[in-house]
Amino acid sequence: MTEHKPVESWLTDMDGVLVHEERAIPGASEFIASLQASGKKFLVLTNNSIFTPRDLRARLLVAGIDIPETAIWTSALATAQFLDDQRPGGTAYVIGEAGLTTALHDIGYVLTDHEPDYVVLGETRTYSFEAMTKAVRLIKGGARFIATNPDETGPSTEGPPPATGAVAALITKASGKQPYFAGKPNPLMMRTGLNAIGAHSESSAMIGDRMDTDVLAGLEAGMQTFLVLTGLTTPEEIERYPYRPSKIVDSIADLVDRV
Repeated sequence: MTEHKPVESWLTDMDGVLVHEERAIPGASEFIASLQASGKKFLVLTNNSIFTPRDLRARLLVAGIDIPETAIWTSALATAQFLDDQRPGGTAYVIGEAGLTTALHDIGYVLTDHEPDYVVLGETRTYSFEAMTKAVRLIKGGARFIATNPDETGPSTEGPPPATGAVAALITKASGKQPYFAGKPNPLMMRTGLNAIGAHSESSAMIGDRMDTDVLAGLEAGMQTFLVLTGLTTPEEIERYPYRPSKIVDSIADLVDRV
């Protein structure tokens, strides 16, 4: 077995790890409090591109978890960072909400449907057939296709709704072009997050509830990985994957003493 360095920085998923349907998972606030008391660097990651870090901070506060905006990293921010590196000051046609449009405005992008450099697809609670049709035509006309994350469904108290990955598949089928996904499991999101807090992958760990995004992204970024069983993955499902997390725990409460 590979001998791991002590964990100096922690990255953790949000839904299924810290909160479930906007209620704190037992041990979540204690884990964050332990991180803050220790002075160790940490970042909360989410593939959800709907909300800005300020919005997410407010939502977490309602659940009793106090996390600063600067410690929240979304797929929208990772997408904006990627576009800023690739084509600074570009243009984009965006399907998404404030989390994504704000991130793109902040890097100086112009949002337009007139010959944009990119079509950028994120999550929204009201996907428009008209907007998807426009996206297909712009992509066929030469716009590059970017999506914030490949998640096919999202969390909801009323059952899983279609998410970015499902809508991306529709646009791909109609346009013939595959998107580049910036969010998990792309290790790019992990590496840009680590860079944002000045951390190194060899001494960092990723906590998540999904094998196909959280654990895979952490593994490919060279980090230790902890899978919690409070989210979407069951113990039986773990064995179906060709890779494993560094450790499996019942919940984030089991990691408080590791900080």
